[in-house]
Amino acid sequence: MDRSRSLYGPALRYFAAVARSGSIRSAARELNVASSAVNRQVLWLEQSLGHTLFDRLARGVQLTPAGEILRAHVLRTFADLEATLGDLDALTGMQRGTVRIASVESVTESLLPDVVAAFRRHYPGIHLHTVLTGSEQVVEAIIAGEADVGFAFEPPDDPRLAVAFHRDLEIGAVVRPGHPLTQLARVSLADCLSHPFCFPSTDLSLRKRLDIALSDGGFPPGAFVEANSLKLMRELTRRDDTVAFLTTLGLEQELVDGSLVFLPLADQPLKRDRFTILTSAHRSLGHAARAFFEHSMDALRARLAMIDANSAS
Repeated sequence: MDRSRSLYGPALRYFAAVARSGSIRSAARELNVASSAVNRQVLWLEQSLGHTLFDRLARGVQLTPAGEILRAHVLRTFADLEATLGDLDALTGMQRGTVRIASVESVTESLLPDVVAAFRRHYPGIHLHTVLTGSEQVVEAIIAGEADVGFAFEPPDDPRLAVAFHRDLEIGAVVRPGHPLTQLARVSLADCLSHPFCFPSTDLSLRKRLDIALSDGGFPPGAFVEANSLKLMRELTRRDDTVAFLTTLGLEQELVDGSLVFLPLADQPLKRDRFTILTSAHRSLGHAARAFFEHSMDALRARLAMIDANSAS
């Protein structure tokens, strides 16, 4: 149940729903109220604030600059309320609340499912809302108050972010067992580029590392497969001699069972990719979010220890 109902009038909740869905009709369906009721609350807000909050388009609505400002305030307000309610619940041992998580794909392959499963065993009454997205969007969600905890690579140096944990992960070539590269004593970037290869899309931090290495090394770009999905890149390497450039995060099981091979690059042209756990620098985590964060830290340390052990063997 949305406990903001008893503490806030409908105007802000209805506004937030319209901003989220981009449509008064869609917001009304989400809220289970009439469209006219949503429209009245939005109009009342606009009249009270003296600003137009939405541009009315042929299909749906779009936030105006004033609407963007109000949306940021509403998200912060509701996030702070959820944290406060969680802290109040903790006083009586109640297990309620919501934790909003934004994560890059590699974390959702194995780490995040393990964290969620363990967390739910301890806190079965807490609602977890997870969004899978890119690192830039994770950062935006934390800053905007749309997420409590974020998992991202290479976040910017921003005073609004708190980097609660970071680890620099090696980027290497990922291939199938029996790939010709596995027969070499040393593998260089040039060796990899003599085979079909798959690059992450330009919105991923890994791609920025690769583009710099290619430019600095004078390698011709050639033709390659481009993908924003770790799963797709991983599956491509299973089918032929395609080489993917990845970190080991999200590949732990494949590396343990031997279905994929991670090859460090001997010439080390690629700078390591920094993985982080992010929270807001301006908002304290509530009881539920703090508990989830601590579970995440424990699971991540265990996972990285496994990665280190596999690398050493």
